[in-house]
Amino acid sequence: MALSPVRTKEGDAHMYHFLVNPSSCSGRGGKYWELVKKTLEEKGISYQVHFSEKTGDMERLAAELTQSRTAQFSAAQFSAAQFSAGQFSAAPFSAGQRGSAQGGPDGGGETVHLIVLGGDGTVNEAIQGIQDFKRTRFSFIPTGSSNDLARDMGISRDPVKALLQILEHGRERPMDVGVLHYHTAWELQGRSLRKVSRPDRLFLVSCGIGFDAGVCRKAMSSRLKDLLNRVGLGKLTYLGIALNMLLTSGKAGAVLETEEEGGKGSGPVSIGRLMFAAVMNHQYEGGGFRFCPGADAFDGRLDVCAVGDVPKWKVLLVLPTAFWGGHFRFRGVERHGGSRIRIRTRQPLWVHTDGEVTALSDDITVNCRRGLLRFYA
Repeated sequence: MALSPVRTKEGDAHMYHFLVNPSSCSGRGGKYWELVKKTLEEKGISYQVHFSEKTGDMERLAAELTQSRTAQFSAAQFSAAQFSAGQFSAAPFSAGQRGSAQGGPDGGGETVHLIVLGGDGTVNEAIQGIQDFKRTRFSFIPTGSSNDLARDMGISRDPVKALLQILEHGRERPMDVGVLHYHTAWELQGRSLRKVSRPDRLFLVSCGIGFDAGVCRKAMSSRLKDLLNRVGLGKLTYLGIALNMLLTSGKAGAVLETEEEGGKGSGPVSIGRLMFAAVMNHQYEGGGFRFCPGADAFDGRLDVCAVGDVPKWKVLLVLPTAFWGGHFRFRGVERHGGSRIRIRTRQPLWVHTDGEVTALSDDITVNCRRGLLRFYA
């Protein structure tokens, strides 16, 4: 693991911590970092750079940099009891709980400014590690293949332009963060399932159960993804894999429940044959699929695109229209929303957060934490 303090000026009060995934998008991350580094040195900016080498490094680095002795928030703080019926609170964090831009919790401690260079998956891994959201400012320079977070936030895919936006024109906004809780979890061992325990996971872009998570799982080890990344067409990875998986993907009966911040619920919605449900904090996932047009990561709620009872041949017509958000005109494609979403299925399906797949489940709850992340862009 490399840790390289560079050009720290005497008396400079602001230090940028760059968390770099050099292998993202088939090595593009490392090349982009060299461009960013050159710009930083030309401008005499104080920074430290931290490189990831394997899965888990980003989470560990973020944890080390944001550790605080004060009360902390992390995904693991949610207990199963909090998510059980009648005991779950979807109340948002108050401004006081989030802290201010001038200091850390309770007005003390320095703000830690993390700037992640990587794809949406790298960002997902980094936010798992944040120990103290109140004193952490978070920025992002996209180097991945899908870049759905950057797409929705209007962040340039040119690394130097993205950097200059942060340095010269950046402003802080309290971004909502999704929290996935597994009521049940399984892992695949050969052809059988083994019940396991999985910690809660945070996400910024989306969480999905079913077909979209299956596509993400396939993409994690796909040669097609690597090939398309090398020719600059990485965003087509998910479409190509999705079309290939249509014939083999399964469906399951499902029940979906939503709840708003005030506690008002929608009541159970039955879906006879659920293909997938995408719980969206932002508008896009999977390299540009606009599954929930108008989804707002600053409104304290999550939007859901649920696809069920759609024949597989018809999905070939529906899926391409999702690039511009035209899929809701088709029968069997539904939209729901709330600050708390619970999805139960008749059989375990794959689940993802920001494209990262860790387990199968037949019972999940997804909660929106209003304004938890101090997003700076």
